[in-house]
Amino acid sequence: LWMAFFIFPYPNSRGPLWVNFNSPLFWDVVAISTYFMASATFWYLGMIPDLATIRDRAKSKVKKAIYGLMSFGWVGTAKSWLRFETTAMIVGGLAAPLVIAVHSIVSMDFATSVMAGWHTTVFPPYFVIGAIFSGFAMVLTLMIIIRKVFKFQDFVTDGHLDAIGRILTFISLIMGTAYTTEIFIAWYSGMEGEIYTFFHNRISGDHTKAFWTMVTCNAIIPQLFWFKKVRKNLTMVFLISIVINIGMWFERYVIVVTSLSKDYLPSNWAEYSPTIIEIGTYIGTLGIFGIGVLLFIRYIPMMAMSELKMILKGTSIVTNQKKENHE
Repeated sequence: LWMAFFIFPYPNSRGPLWVNFNSPLFWDVVAISTYFMASATFWYLGMIPDLATIRDRAKSKVKKAIYGLMSFGWVGTAKSWLRFETTAMIVGGLAAPLVIAVHSIVSMDFATSVMAGWHTTVFPPYFVIGAIFSGFAMVLTLMIIIRKVFKFQDFVTDGHLDAIGRILTFISLIMGTAYTTEIFIAWYSGMEGEIYTFFHNRISGDHTKAFWTMVTCNAIIPQLFWFKKVRKNLTMVFLISIVINIGMWFERYVIVVTSLSKDYLPSNWAEYSPTIIEIGTYIGTLGIFGIGVLLFIRYIPMMAMSELKMILKGTSIVTNQKKENHE
């Protein structure tokens, strides 16, 4: 299938076209595919010991066979654990810089164009920080829901939520700095297109509500995490995480819509209105994400059992060895 994609032209609104290897969209295909494979590998690798545990506890022969296949015959020997931890360290070490590389490449789709509001060198770090910011917020949202529904207060403690709140506060400051830098660069450049896009189309103008919603949700409201009472209030933490997710959606809207709606040619100016297909696609992506989360909760351990065994005093090998030596 991968080779067929490059051999045959693919259909689109302008007719069948051959793949343009010089197009920034091709960078997206390579970057996102690599990112997906690395993330899936790191995620699946960490589940192998837990899948083996489910295999051993399964009563049905079908489930035992399925989870046995998924666990790759894991038996939990010392050599297996050594190789597992070494591989996890290597894959994790590769995935960390890959996050920076992928989001930087995706940002180049915009930065390499001459469109006002996109042509800026701040986009690579801006996109990387934005991805981390939205990722932490979404994890916090799901974490609080799962913690409440399944009563995981002993595993997802207030200390964990407090730490994530502190991280979001710091990243929010960086996001505010990025927004300020964009505006300053537009003013300092002296280019009429950049000045118009930021000062007459975003800060004020047709899209001022979207712009200030983005700034408020991403740079102002998260500063409430400076207060310990807010970080300790589960309801406030949950609401702020939702606000950040909304703000990051508006950030994408501001980046894409405001620049395309009014470019360098006034004859091209038009206000954006989503079609039924676009609305359906958006709702569909939310549905796919929700189904994925529910399937994960249903068939895969929500907490890493192998890691919990390492920290629980009653099951930790290290703790038991110390206890035996003491006795």
